Amino acid sequence: MTGSCESGMQNHPLTPMTDPDIRRWLRYQTRSSVGHVALDTVRKGAEEVAAALAAKDDTLVIVDATSDQDLITIGSAIADHKLVTGGSGIAIGLAENFIRRGQASGNSGRLIETDGPDAILAGSCSGATRSQIDVHKQNHPTLVIDVDKVMSCETTSDHVVEFITGNHGQAPLAYSSGTPEEVKAIQAKYGRDKVAAKLDALFADTALKLIQSGVTRLVVAGGETSGAVVSALDLGALTIGQEIDPGVPVLLSDGDKPIALALKSGNFGSADFFVKALERLKAN
Repeated sequence: MTGSCESGMQNHPLTPMTDPDIRRWLRYQTRSSVGHVALDTVRKGAEEVAAALAAKDDTLVIVDATSDQDLITIGSAIADHKLVTGGSGIAIGLAENFIRRGQASGNSGRLIETDGPDAILAGSCSGATRSQIDVHKQNHPTLVIDVDKVMSCETTSDHVVEFITGNHGQAPLAYSSGTPEEVKAIQAKYGRDKVAAKLDALFADTALKLIQSGVTRLVVAGGETSGAVVSALDLGALTIGQEIDPGVPVLLSDGDKPIALALKSGNFGSADFFVKALERLKAN
């Protein structure tokens, strides 16, 4: 498998994953041993997984999962573990541990109660996000953010805000997402870190100005982009609402004028994610 990749992340502009085997990736980064619990063990139940983990001498262990039920099984098996990491989907199996111990009551996935102007910002260059953009722009106003002009300060957050506010009610989308070839070319011209910092700052400032202008529903695509936006908005604790797509819930801020958010990593979500997300963020 070395030299090939089916991860979908091989062209990530900041953290490319050119090998699909997570065990090998970890071994590149640590001197510790990396173990593995195979899917057939997971399918035998939480007790089998717990026993397999207990028998491992490895510092780090990768556990296979291909379904929500696998994640629920793993969550139960690792209830007493001190450190667990993984994609957001792992949370589906962890929450029940707190409910079972009486440390949380859970919730009913209450409906979000906010409505108002909306906006979509996409900074991810993943294949899934680019496909979602292609679907969305067929029926909605879109703005392609020219990275060259961002780097030269010819395009600023004010330009993006003007486009969004000029298309209220039409699910406007502003995006900087490009093909792998386009991304490599722009990084070679300006430097990877400089491009990333400039775009993160652009999206963060845009999001802040949009909220200040009255936008109450905001969808953000891209892990780094979402992080920059959340840091800029500084909304504090967020309430988790209904699931939009696997791994992507509605989020709601506190206060008299709550803000509804959908934050997704690049490869998450169905082809019609943007419209679906805005609908879930509406008042019900």
